[in-house]
Amino acid sequence: MAINVVMPALEMAQETGKLLSWLKKEGDSVAKGEPLLEIETDKAVMEIESPGEGILAGVKVYAGAEVPVGHTIAWIVHPGEIPPAEEAVNVSGRKMTAAAGSAAAQLNQLTSTPHAAQSATTPVKISPKARRLATERRVNLAEIAGSGADGEILASDILAAAESNSTSTISRLMAEHTTQSWTTVPHFFLVREVDAGALNEARRQHGPEIEKACGVKLTHTDLLVALVARALQKHPHMNASWINESVHPNVEINIGIAMAVDDGVVAPVIHHAHKMELAEIATQRRDLTERARSGKLRLADLAGGTFTISNLGMFEVDAFTAIIVRPQAAILAVGAITDRVVPIDGRPGLRPMMTLTLSSDHRVVDGARAAKFLQTLVEAIRNPKKLSRA
Repeated sequence: MAINVVMPALEMAQETGKLLSWLKKEGDSVAKGEPLLEIETDKAVMEIESPGEGILAGVKVYAGAEVPVGHTIAWIVHPGEIPPAEEAVNVSGRKMTAAAGSAAAQLNQLTSTPHAAQSATTPVKISPKARRLATERRVNLAEIAGSGADGEILASDILAAAESNSTSTISRLMAEHTTQSWTTVPHFFLVREVDAGALNEARRQHGPEIEKACGVKLTHTDLLVALVARALQKHPHMNASWINESVHPNVEINIGIAMAVDDGVVAPVIHHAHKMELAEIATQRRDLTERARSGKLRLADLAGGTFTISNLGMFEVDAFTAIIVRPQAAILAVGAITDRVVPIDGRPGLRPMMTLTLSSDHRVVDGARAAKFLQTLVEAIRNPKKLSRA
C-alpha cells in the first residue's frame, strides 16, 4: 500500500513549511529512514527521512513551495503501484484540483530548477568533480559563475557556493524569527543576582562521578537545566506557550539550550528534563552540542521546546537580555560567575556571584508570576539539594 509523505510540523504553532529541495528524484528507489527532502526550520535546514521503503512517486510540490503542515507532498509506492489521486498544493500552499496541480507542478519544476531549462539549450562547462559535488551539495549550476578557463565551473566554485548558501539561509532565518519575536512578543525583563557558591560546590561534588560513569564533563548549564526544570514544575505558567491568540499549557518540560555554531545560534532541546537524572542531562547536552557543531542536528533535536536557557558565562559576559523563542513564554539569560564584594552578615565579603535575566511574554505571565518563578530558581541555586534527579 502506498505511503504518503507529508509536510511535517517542525515547531509548535506552525501552519506551513518550506520545502527547500528533494534529495531523491521521482522514480528513485528509497529506503526507510533514508534522507528524502530538506525542510526549512526556525534555525536550520533539516533533512526529513523517508517514512517507508519503495519508489518516490506522485511528487506534488517542488523547491520553494510553502505547504500546509500535514498535507501530502508525495508518495512512496511499490513497483508498478500508482500513487493515489489527491489534491495538489501550489507554491503558496493553496489547494488545487489534481489536474491544475499537475500543470503547476511542471511549472514549479522549471522555475525551481532553472539550470534544467538552461542545460537544454546551453551546455554547462563544468569539471567532472565539480558536477559530482554540485549533485551532492545540491547547488544550482545556473547561479554559479565559473572561475576556470572559459568560465568552466570548478570544484572550488561549488564548495564556495554551498557554504555561502548554508550561511545565508541560516542567517536569514535567524534574522527573520528574531525580528518577529522582538516586534510581536511583549517582552518584559527581571534581573536577579545570586550567590553561585553552592552551584560551584554541586559541580565539584557531582562532576567526577558523572565523568567516571558517563565520560562527560558536568557543566554549570547542566546544573541549571536541572534546577530550571524543578522550578518550572512549581510554576507551570512559565512553561506555557502563546498559540492561536491564547495560552497553551505544556505538560512536558522541554528545555532548549542556546548554542553558538558557525552560522549563528541554534537551540536544541533536552526533552522531559524534569524526569531526567543529572547524568542524563549532561550526556544529552554533550551529544546535542556535538551534533550542532557538526551540522548534524535532527528534526527532533530542535522541536518541542517549552523554555530556553542562554548561558554566555563561558564568554565572560556579566549580564545580558535574551529574545524569547516563540511560542515559548520565557528565556533565561545567564551571565558569568565572578567574585564580587557583597554584604555578608552586615560586613563586606567576596562571593562568586551570577546575574540572571529572565525575559517573559506578558501575554502569558505577569510580573508577579515571573518574579515568583525567579525567586524559586534563585533559592534552588543557593541550595541545590538532591540534584541527582532534576
